[in-house]
Amino acid sequence: MNTEAYWNIKKTIPELVTLVAVSKTKSIDDILSVYNCGQRVFGENKVQELCQKQEQLPKDIHWHMVGHLQTNKVKYIAPFVTLIHGVDSLKLLKEINKQALQNKRTINYLLQIDIAREETKFGLSYTAAKQLLLSQELKVLNNINLMGLMGMATNTDDQNIVSGEFTRLHNFFDEMKKIVIENYPNFSVLSMGMSNDYQLAITCGSTMVRVGSSIFGSR
Repeated sequence: MNTEAYWNIKKTIPELVTLVAVSKTKSIDDILSVYNCGQRVFGENKVQELCQKQEQLPKDIHWHMVGHLQTNKVKYIAPFVTLIHGVDSLKLLKEINKQALQNKRTINYLLQIDIAREETKFGLSYTAAKQLLLSQELKVLNNINLMGLMGMATNTDDQNIVSGEFTRLHNFFDEMKKIVIENYPNFSVLSMGMSNDYQLAITCGSTMVRVGSSIFGSR
């Protein structure tokens, strides 16, 4: 694989923004090429693929689960996952907490907010997210660590729509941070932006971007 694309992306990302290299469907060799450039944060969409790659690749990689996670699959990634992005229900949170406890660790997660004009996207509504963030039920789950929020914008060429969605999520993030920081002191991550819109996401306040095809090529 030609690593020039990786370096070109890296140059466009501010130092305080975390780049998650989304390596779904990509080979071990492709991932190692990017790893050898110094990249240590990788994201996968499917649990089975994530587990297989984690076994075969260097152990200092920080693996992020960036796809939709089913409750019955949590146990497979619980021993090693660094951050789970797409958490969208209390039921899933309870399972992550249970599996974290069994593995004697704390698992970091982001709440996914549904910001797009598409029915195919997952996530909590702003109202449901606020209720969950302020709930006692969340507070008692001691083996999970709330790091912030995640959102996926509408897949459109209309930059005004995308910018509006990112800005609204950023405003909600700021609002919630003031309210929940006392209970969740690590609430600092706003994961939004992918290959086609990550630069716009950064200008709208993203602290973490998930870039795949722009680094590894089309799938």
